[in-house]
Amino acid sequence: MPGIIFPAEWYPQSGVQITWPHRGSDWVDILEEVIQCYLSFSKEILKREKLLIVAPEKEDVTKYFSEEEQKNLISLPIPSNDTWARDHGAISLFIDNQPTVVDFGFNAWGLKFAANFDNRITGNLFKEGVFQSGVDYLNRLNFILEGGAIESDGRGTILTTSESLLAPNRNQPMDQQEIEATLKKMLGATRVLWLNHGYLTGDDTDSHIDTLARFCDEKTIAYVQCDDAEDEHYSELKAMEKELSAFVTEEGAPYHLIALPMADAVYDNDDQLPATYANFLIINGAVLVPFYGTEKDEIARQQLQKAFPDREIAGVDCRPLIKQHGSLHCVTMQFPEGML
Repeated sequence: MPGIIFPAEWYPQSGVQITWPHRGSDWVDILEEVIQCYLSFSKEILKREKLLIVAPEKEDVTKYFSEEEQKNLISLPIPSNDTWARDHGAISLFIDNQPTVVDFGFNAWGLKFAANFDNRITGNLFKEGVFQSGVDYLNRLNFILEGGAIESDGRGTILTTSESLLAPNRNQPMDQQEIEATLKKMLGATRVLWLNHGYLTGDDTDSHIDTLARFCDEKTIAYVQCDDAEDEHYSELKAMEKELSAFVTEEGAPYHLIALPMADAVYDNDDQLPATYANFLIINGAVLVPFYGTEKDEIARQQLQKAFPDREIAGVDCRPLIKQHGSLHCVTMQFPEGML
């Protein structure tokens, strides 16, 4: 079996991929509002590394960026259904030290929405020569796997949720044992830590791990904590906290757990939206954190500063993003050094 490394998100990066919102996407009713949000985090990324934009076919998105910013910008016109790059983007691996973009299948979280264009984005990017010379492409479209469903510590441990990876219409009839074996084979994992509890109301992803708990380093996990016994999430998130407390590192020590506040409820009419501070993005020298315009934003920032003492913690107003049931990490996919 080849040596496979699935780098952690804090590994030095060459760039971040996003898929630009357009009139054919679900953003059509708030397009200008959400574009301002995209510009906010895009400019933070461009300060530190490359930004790859999968753009609407007939729109020049470079007009939004200064001449200096465009030096770090790559934009290609490729059709898309929607903008959730975390889940339709490639997963980066090093296979026998060879940088490789792995194209897993994306079926819009169990056939909930159309994904015919999104599922072809990575293949199209490779055909267009976006990646550095020497980067390989690996077709794994026969296995459904969204980037938001898995967390890697870079040393062979995968953190995930059973609710997501075992959901119907993804990889049935495979059971948990078979899916775990597949993750180990395809991602080079030696351990898979399964969370069986935890959810957010309004989440379309069936409890993606990046809405609930995140590796910050090999020994630290930040997670959503709920202390309000009247909150509908209380029991499930307390059970998740207990599971996390029982997990140990590869060396057998308990993880250092950093609690993130449960975001104040955000509503769209009468529908509660899955606002979460766990949906942060690690980039070179910084962590971009979704903010929702409440006092808890600052608490989340302070908690994440503990997890990332050597990085700037930059807040991004993600109230437009949450209107389509996702947040900052959901719309981005990082590439490690040697890829872009």
